[in-house]
Amino acid sequence: MSETNPDGLARTLNLRGAVALNMLDMIGVGPFITLPLILGAMGGPQAMLGWIFGALLALCDGLVWAELGAAMPQAGGSYEFLRRIYPGQTGRFLAFLFLFQLSFSAPLSVASGCIGLSQYATYLFPSLAKHTVTHTLRLGTYSAAVALGPVTLVAIATVALAVVLLYRNLAGVQRLSLAMGSVVMGTVAWILLTGVTHAHWRQAFSFPAHAFTLSPAFFTGLGAAMLIATYDYWGYYNITFLGAEVKDPARTIPRAILISIGCVAVIYLLMNVTVLAVLPWQSLLVAQNLDARRAIISLFMETAYGPQLGPMLGKVAAVLIMVTAFASVFSLLLGYSRIPYAAARDGNYFRAFGRLHPTKGFPHVSLLTLGTAAVVFCFFSLKDVIAALVVLRILLQFLLQHVGVIYLRRTQPGLLRPFRLWLYPLPPVLALLGFVYVLLARPGFERELLLAGGLILVGTVVYLLRGRFRLAN
Repeated sequence: MSETNPDGLARTLNLRGAVALNMLDMIGVGPFITLPLILGAMGGPQAMLGWIFGALLALCDGLVWAELGAAMPQAGGSYEFLRRIYPGQTGRFLAFLFLFQLSFSAPLSVASGCIGLSQYATYLFPSLAKHTVTHTLRLGTYSAAVALGPVTLVAIATVALAVVLLYRNLAGVQRLSLAMGSVVMGTVAWILLTGVTHAHWRQAFSFPAHAFTLSPAFFTGLGAAMLIATYDYWGYYNITFLGAEVKDPARTIPRAILISIGCVAVIYLLMNVTVLAVLPWQSLLVAQNLDARRAIISLFMETAYGPQLGPMLGKVAAVLIMVTAFASVFSLLLGYSRIPYAAARDGNYFRAFGRLHPTKGFPHVSLLTLGTAAVVFCFFSLKDVIAALVVLRILLQFLLQHVGVIYLRRTQPGLLRPFRLWLYPLPPVLALLGFVYVLLARPGFERELLLAGGLILVGTVVYLLRGRFRLAN
């Protein structure tokens, strides 16, 4: 029998389902398309440092999420944390600002998975890549590439299908997530097994000259690689957005976060090594064309199995990775749809978002709104989507929580903390430094900071105007 909490949501999600949802979110299309980008950022297999430091950063950040999620297991995750950490109107303002950026960053995250899925679709159907019209959208000094073509329509259809499948209660969603999780882990296992049985190990560690020379180019390259790795690791916190629907949240939430980070870090590092042990990194750097970025795992299968089996198995891999990407989109929409719902129930967002479906009991207005916004972002390039997403999240969510967990220890020492992060205060301090490094130590960082600054300004104006309107009525 499921427990129902004051939010009106039933606690039905167990540890197995929580880990499955987190890992679906984390192992999306990211690692299957970003490997050439990380290699290009550092110019060789020393780019593995990006994965390693990215994993350490994820662990430090994950410990912060684990403490806050176990102490405040309600729908909304960061919205609930910021509202309760910071006093009075400051907390409400920061919570609203987080929610405002989420209106952009959550659909950006969903769209990134859909765009990646559509890129693998072009491996199966090359004609999808044709007849695409591109344009550069400029807003002052900010610019982004916009495209319209068959591949864009595939990405949009992916969003629509995910919304349709999520239009049910959480018990049905949990069964779907476990089934898709089996496909995801089977795909990863096949990639790793193929790499191990066809590997040339020395090739994976044939570093170029001066690969580890600590020059300015090394550190800017590492910053760019860590930004991409950060995007690939994110998702371990997804369970906190569903905190009101988790069984025994004090134990389940921290365990789900830490298990997810550990498993995915091992998977990513092994995948990186095995792919480079089959595909020479030199050829990947030379082939920084769109086709190579679209289907690197299919190219990996072709190379490993040779001309007879390779083409067929490359297509099988493309299908499985499309399923993996869809599973991530599915998990993202599920978690993020709970945040505007929580804010609306708290009176800090538009009232319509606080509605539950009359028969299925899930926040359907929030789900449909985020799905619609994700459709809009499907028109943008993957690189621009990832950069905007990571910068917005770091500035208006992660940094606020790292400062917040330290502030909360000082101002509310008596708060019940079923899980206390290890080696306090080292993890939040290291996470702060790591994310600031990711923000600043890369070429062209000013563009995304300008975008974030614009959103902060607009969000502040909206918050103030909304407050005045409510007082007037």
